[in-house]
Amino acid sequence: MSAESLSNVVGRILHPGPTREGEPLAETGRAGRNLPAAITTGVILVTALTLSLVFAHDLFSVVIAVLCMGAIWELGGAFARLGITIAAAPLYVGAVGILTCAWLLGAEALLFALYITVFAVITWRILEQRSASRIYDVVASIFVAVYVPFAASFFLLLLRDTGNPWAVGAVVAMVVASDTGGWAVGVLIGRHPMIPRISPKKSWEGFAGSVVAAIGVGVTFFALSQAHWAWGIAAGVAAAFIGTIGDLTESLIKREAGLKDMSRLLPGHGGVLDRVDSLLMSAPVLYVIISAAFGTGQ
Repeated sequence: MSAESLSNVVGRILHPGPTREGEPLAETGRAGRNLPAAITTGVILVTALTLSLVFAHDLFSVVIAVLCMGAIWELGGAFARLGITIAAAPLYVGAVGILTCAWLLGAEALLFALYITVFAVITWRILEQRSASRIYDVVASIFVAVYVPFAASFFLLLLRDTGNPWAVGAVVAMVVASDTGGWAVGVLIGRHPMIPRISPKKSWEGFAGSVVAAIGVGVTFFALSQAHWAWGIAAGVAAAFIGTIGDLTESLIKREAGLKDMSRLLPGHGGVLDRVDSLLMSAPVLYVIISAAFGTGQ
């Protein structure tokens, strides 16, 4: 790669321009996506997360950090389509700081790292040589800091405090069960849209399916872990409700920005946020529930 090409790549990372939707991969079958690409990407992601979660916890934190960087870049491109410029450089650095503090030092250090990130974002915007002072840039940047690295850090906090990879797996499983249950029931009997102006395909029947599926996984996890099964009901309801809000939040951003997918970073799946939106929003609350159930946390 030439020096000029490398400079262009770095510039694109540090200053995400408006996302340009390219031609999607050719669809195969009835799934509405390129199945070979989707399966390959899914296998790589699941393998990386599972192996690092089970065998190398420090590497798991690195995988989470890489995904956060991709999500920050995607949000930068989406907001740029709305004329909003996020403070990408301090957000990247802040994300590393937030995740590192969560993993090595715990919740108090995590909160301080978030404060430092917000301070850096505001300072960066004040010192930028741009004619217009855009409070929208600051607000959007703070939203990105909270929505992505702060929320993602609770996966690391959960692993750190419990030392149990299965607890992290349970969070993922409940949110995935919620998504899957909602999709299946919505397809079969969905008749009453929840919020059609944001996500026309989501129905109240599908949401009921999300709740039932997430509760099923939650009750199973807590029962097998010798905790009271009733915690599974609380966790399942939280995963379904908050996960749905997380999905609708990303849908709102995409609809405002005129995007179908956040990016093409994950072939066959769209963007990083297209896959982790529900997980990010659910992680803090599920961390609190699991910590309370097992008497962990700080």
